Amino acid sequence: MSQQSQEQYQFIESILRQNLGEIGTIEDFQFFYGGNFNLAVRVKLAQGEYFIKWNQGDHLGLFQAESKNLALIASTNTIPVPQVLGVGQLDEKEYLVMECIPSAEKKESYWSDFGIKLAHLHQTTTSLGHGLDYDNFIGAAKQVNTWNLQGVDFFIQNRLKYQVDTALYHRKIDGATNETFEKLYDKIPSIIPNEQPALIHGDLWSGNAMVNQHGLVSLVDPSCYFGLREAEIAFTTMFGGFEKEFYEAYHEAFPILKGFHERIPLYNLYPLLVHVNLFGEGYLPAVNKILDSYLN
Repeated sequence: MSQQSQEQYQFIESILRQNLGEIGTIEDFQFFYGGNFNLAVRVKLAQGEYFIKWNQGDHLGLFQAESKNLALIASTNTIPVPQVLGVGQLDEKEYLVMECIPSAEKKESYWSDFGIKLAHLHQTTTSLGHGLDYDNFIGAAKQVNTWNLQGVDFFIQNRLKYQVDTALYHRKIDGATNETFEKLYDKIPSIIPNEQPALIHGDLWSGNAMVNQHGLVSLVDPSCYFGLREAEIAFTTMFGGFEKEFYEAYHEAFPILKGFHERIPLYNLYPLLVHVNLFGEGYLPAVNKILDSYLN
């Protein structure tokens, strides 16, 4: 074992002891790139398997927020998420320890069951409005969740405008693009319906939907808040989308308002802007295409 591997092994061992107590011998471990600029490892012990994520000291608070996100979704008893076993800091690195999701063959009912469960999650609401008691992250990008009684205004201010302002500050967009967004903000209230707040996962694409030991869905890596549920369903159409059984079951359990397909690109400006801020200007053509479609 190389010196670097030995140091990583000792780091993992320390985290496990800190959160689980006596662990015995690590029987096996497998490293992953955890996404969002994090590292991750799946660890097998005699008493079970665990999943650990950590970062190099950047984006502090990310795993504390993720732990809260997972606990919030778990509290609804609508859709399974991994149990958090520990969150903290060690050697100036922030980490998160979770149970490992055992996997089985995907059931035929996987997608329809997923749609129904997500609809039930979205039926979880609050009288406080749109937002959350704390800010969190989507990927490694800060997500501002200041409460707002109006869902459309929340989407404009805390989702689009915050990302546009960030991109403008870091010179990833120019002043002309910012002015185009200002025009779009004026049009959005006449396009997007002001539905009641819905608890949403917030980063729902196929990579965050796992097949669990029952052959059904478990969700990971939430960026949750109370917001417009249509934004979540729109998000699922990115990166290949989900199977039609998912959308049919969701719509039957919690019908979507007419005209939704015309609103999908508008909602997906948010994740595209996040990608611009995290990964660069390569995502700007897609952003500009959507802007043109609504303003020209």
